[in-house]
Amino acid sequence: MLGRIASFVLALAVTATSSIAQEREFLGYGWLLTNDLIGDGKDRWRTGSIATSRVWGRGWDGSLPGTFGDIIEFRFGGEIIAPRDLDDSGPGDRPYAGAMSWGLHTHVQRGATSISTGADLVAIGPMTGLDDFQSWLHDLVGIPGPSASVRAAQIANQWQPRAVIEIGRDIDLGPGGRLRPFVEGRAGDETLLRAGFDFTFGGFGSGDLLVRDWVTGQRFRAVGGQEPGVSFVAGADVAKVFDSVYLPSNRGFQTTDMRSRVRAGLHWQGEKSAMFYGLTWLGEEFAGQSEGQLVGSVTLSIRF
Repeated sequence: MLGRIASFVLALAVTATSSIAQEREFLGYGWLLTNDLIGDGKDRWRTGSIATSRVWGRGWDGSLPGTFGDIIEFRFGGEIIAPRDLDDSGPGDRPYAGAMSWGLHTHVQRGATSISTGADLVAIGPMTGLDDFQSWLHDLVGIPGPSASVRAAQIANQWQPRAVIEIGRDIDLGPGGRLRPFVEGRAGDETLLRAGFDFTFGGFGSGDLLVRDWVTGQRFRAVGGQEPGVSFVAGADVAKVFDSVYLPSNRGFQTTDMRSRVRAGLHWQGEKSAMFYGLTWLGEEFAGQSEGQLVGSVTLSIRF
């Protein structure tokens, strides 16, 4: 049954993107890989994820259109969430979870305000195969993967919808500097309200379509990126969390009332290549989590 549902979701995504491609031109692609191995070096909690975006539209002139649906973004991503110890989660530690998501989003500009909104379908549990993938990857490098007991206690198979909206406004701070306060609402696998800001010093983001990674809040480029140079980015946000399927209350878990993130990174843009490395501090997410964690994010783009 789950296999038939997965096949239907994939077929629907292919049909939707094929229809989009017929009406619009392909504008760009972006991705961001996040892992705590390139952060604090530990294998725990929000341990690894990848976010990808493919964008279609009726041309790109460096600014967002004013009509919903003119820009269509197809998102695909995956994430592994783990307890502190992959061998034994221990009492009170969060359960293992694997999640994969597919979604369609759109971006518009209304005056000085930009709006990004859309919906995803999230597959959660062992049906994603992410526990098998992590075990294979750990075996490959010779370190222990998730134990049988950790895998047995993971979040069960389920499908969750996710709706997302973000509203922000760029403020010019003078030569090279921009500040972007934003608010975000999410409902579905995790339900929360978030407020924060992004700061950029340099050309990154100017004339680009940027997409926000849901784990770290780091933004990556999906369209644009022709001006060589180095840019520094930073940001922070705080969220009021109402519910999370990854921390089920019926299993005794309690989410922290507020969830914080602080991030920084460097973007380098060359003539034909671009690179990014960033660090994000993620605050505690559940009662019993002893401390926050530091994760690293990377992306690389090479044009031939």
